[in-house]
Amino acid sequence: MLRRSARNSRRFLATLGVASAAALLLAGCGGATGNEGTDDATTEPGASDVPSVFGAFATPLEEPWDGAIHAALESAEEDGLITYDHTDNLHTADEMERALRDIATNQAPDIIIGDAFAAEDAVRAVAKEFPDIAFAFGSGGKEQEPNFSVIDNWMQDPAYLAGMLAGGLTKSGTIGVVGAMPIPEVNRIVNGFIAGVEETNPSATVTVSFINSFFDPATAKQAAEAAIAGGADVLFAERDGVIAAAEENNLPVFGMMVDQQEQAPQHVVSSLIWDMRPTVDAIVEAVQAGDYTATNLAEYSFMVNGGSSIAPINTETAFEIPADLIEKVEAKQAEILDGSFETPINEEAPAGSTTIGE
Repeated sequence: MLRRSARNSRRFLATLGVASAAALLLAGCGGATGNEGTDDATTEPGASDVPSVFGAFATPLEEPWDGAIHAALESAEEDGLITYDHTDNLHTADEMERALRDIATNQAPDIIIGDAFAAEDAVRAVAKEFPDIAFAFGSGGKEQEPNFSVIDNWMQDPAYLAGMLAGGLTKSGTIGVVGAMPIPEVNRIVNGFIAGVEETNPSATVTVSFINSFFDPATAKQAAEAAIAGGADVLFAERDGVIAAAEENNLPVFGMMVDQQEQAPQHVVSSLIWDMRPTVDAIVEAVQAGDYTATNLAEYSFMVNGGSSIAPINTETAFEIPADLIEKVEAKQAEILDGSFETPINEEAPAGSTTIGE
């Protein structure tokens, strides 16, 4: 199931062998990720002085979390900073471990980036076996010497701003949030959103439902519909599937990870955006300098460092967004960027939240 850019396919075949590559293709490999027609002798092993990066993702790339990392890596490749291959949908720890060991052994990239939340022990074990490869993985744990750095979507700042908007838009006084599961990296975003709601609408109620999955659009949509039935007239789509429910019910909604306005142009007010490019650049620079070490890379996702933002507010929605509300949000954003305001970081499960399936 390995997916690789056309520019790297010769490197892959030379390393792994034609027979092995054919077997992988029969097993269900995906399409090219890079520009077609760039496959030439310069992609042979040792011919490039830019680091080779492999992305190993637990979910399909349609899931915004992994999609944001993938987009940043594609951007870095387009800028000529790296070569990039990837595989996705490694949804069990066993699949992730087998894929990582195969990648590290047969392709030996300089850097492997991915998400380890559902496979912490497996990913960390493989990283320990290959100390000469820089591993940087989404993780709820700490970095692991000598080569396992941790990344995460520290987006409490744009979440706060989106919450301010939601608080100012609700007519019913109830706002619905649908999230993955009550783990620290999700909780801090949801709690940041709730804190923003409280700034503009202290009397509002925020209902929070967790679907107990990182990618289950059908269940997320059902949870959103339940929130609407309970009186919510504004939604926060921390998970994919919620925007569809908002559009069908003609409600404002906030997207996640990337600007999701195109999914429902009349209903997506804004989105929390995670820009992994600063993190990718920091990893690549360290590897090229020869001083890569296990690090917590959280700071590169902060808004002040360009790692997160709120998408431009959509003023062409099916409902009015008051000008004074936009001004309040813009003023708060300026305070975040100049350091005069720090969004509270609260990683506890939101009060009154429910988890579907428990």
